[in-house]
Amino acid sequence: MTGEKGVALVVGAGESTGEAVARRFAATGHFTCMARRNGDRLAPIAFDIERKGGRARGFNCDARREADVVALFDEIEDVIGPLEVVVHNVGGNVRYPILETTTQKYFKVWEMACFSGFLVGREAARRMGPRGRGTIIFTGATASVRGGTGYAAFAGAKHGLRALAQSMARELGPKGIHVAHAVIDGPIDTPFIREGFPDMVAARPADGLLSPEAIAEAYYALHQQTRSAWSHEVDFRPWVEPW
Repeated sequence: MTGEKGVALVVGAGESTGEAVARRFAATGHFTCMARRNGDRLAPIAFDIERKGGRARGFNCDARREADVVALFDEIEDVIGPLEVVVHNVGGNVRYPILETTTQKYFKVWEMACFSGFLVGREAARRMGPRGRGTIIFTGATASVRGGTGYAAFAGAKHGLRALAQSMARELGPKGIHVAHAVIDGPIDTPFIREGFPDMVAARPADGLLSPEAIAEAYYALHQQTRSAWSHEVDFRPWVEPW
């Protein structure tokens, strides 16, 4: 069942960036697997990819649960084929004042934005390591490099994910596995942003939001890099974004 260029997996395949990444890899011959907690919502995306000549399949997976992640990787490798690309795109961007950040909230954000990355990254490394090839990409955020007011939980988790990516890159790079971390520094053009922040959107030019398709193109370019010049950390922001 393997696609022409192997198998790509997007964990956290939401309706914006995750979907765009999945479509980009499917368009270039990868059998693209998509996973999220409510995996039934992926069926229309997979159907549309296949209608356009690609190959795709959606999976139910809670990336915070070790058994779910192990089972996901086992099924893909056993039934579909060897993974060449794994993208961890799980979010968790929530804002709580520090005095309203309960233990439960902090731990839940850490599970979503950091611990799930460990589980996905470890299982990807287990499969790619013996083959000596593969690409693992982690989606970061502004909070990966800077803590902001009200973002103690999210920044802590994203800082942890960045550290995980750095450690994995240093360990796995010499084994032929490319590990990259993408800092998404700015609002992405999604219905959530357009509906939730209409004044901000109205104040920006038409190309003043990050395009999911442009992010996906950059992820594909990371996978295409030759190992004589691998990038580990790249940052993306709209041209009007202050930084």
